[in-house]
Amino acid sequence: MNDTLIALAERVRQAAASKTALRIRGGDTKAFMAGASDAEPLDMRGYAGIVDYAPSELVVTARAGTPLVALEKVLAERGQCLPFDPPRLGDAAGALAGTVGGMVASGLAGPGRAAVGGVRDYVLGVLLLNGQGELMHFGGQVMKNVAGYDVSRLIAGSWGALGALCELSLKVLPVPVGSLTLRFDMGQAEALEQLHQWAGQALPLNASVWWRDTLAVRLRGANAAVAAALRRMGGEVIPEDLAGAFWEGLRDQRDEFFIEARAAVQREGRALWRLSLPPTTPVLPSVDDTLIEWGGGQRWVVAAPDDAALVQGAVRAGGSAMRVRGGAPGDGADYPTPLPPALLAIHQRLRESFAPHGVFQAGRPMRF
Repeated sequence: MNDTLIALAERVRQAAASKTALRIRGGDTKAFMAGASDAEPLDMRGYAGIVDYAPSELVVTARAGTPLVALEKVLAERGQCLPFDPPRLGDAAGALAGTVGGMVASGLAGPGRAAVGGVRDYVLGVLLLNGQGELMHFGGQVMKNVAGYDVSRLIAGSWGALGALCELSLKVLPVPVGSLTLRFDMGQAEALEQLHQWAGQALPLNASVWWRDTLAVRLRGANAAVAAALRRMGGEVIPEDLAGAFWEGLRDQRDEFFIEARAAVQREGRALWRLSLPPTTPVLPSVDDTLIEWGGGQRWVVAAPDDAALVQGAVRAGGSAMRVRGGAPGDGADYPTPLPPALLAIHQRLRESFAPHGVFQAGRPMRF
């Protein structure tokens, strides 16, 4: 067994014995998020590297501390990618520092998520260090090897509540041959309606974003399909170099909207909210600055840290709200949308089973 892995397991066993809470840390790119824990860190960055990569099988296994940029560089050399555009985010110095473990633990995906699926859909297997310092292996390296509970996918979006991810086997896909970005001038209601119409058509629509009366869509697929979609949809074609930089900035939360949102949080005491909604949800009333992704399914909103009306509007629409930035640390308002009692009970039993000593209880609530 790797010496670093042995040391991590021993640290968890010590924490369990002393009932000390640990905060699992990779690139530390999510320390800014509302509800982040100040517990003692369990640093996973030393456990990094690619364990196995089979391009012909479209499967890669990497250690949790592996930087996403390093993994994606290796995949790109073979014409492959993580198609759901995981946010790589920045560390305290501003460098892209997201890790493979942080990607899966948070379950966060970028612009392409609505078209290709989320992080959970690409997790094949995990090596997990539970709250008792025991290593547990779930899943494997192929799609059809799951027997019993599919714990490997359950881990995606658990925010470390069940244990520290050590190794992950992921499905990857070839980079699409054709790619094109189109721009349209239209208001929010018109953009939502247009996106709904396109969603019902045979179009290679891979990503979309609306902000301040501008709608941008990304087409990906075979060259012939992309060209046919252009003739059908119209719009202004954005040069590929500019388009690539735009989608990368949106993916990593470095574009203009997120820059302005951070300024509003720091200078005006505002908060950045992420709303998960049915795509057919109409324009939300009394909402000022909004950025819409995933065909209407994900909406970023700058509002007050305690905006009850915003949360209630999301719930009435059949969705949920998560406060991402801003607000008082530890005020418990980062996830104001309560879980149904039955689902909450399942979450609690899972935590008790995987981490009975509360080692990984600190931090954001588990959502999957």
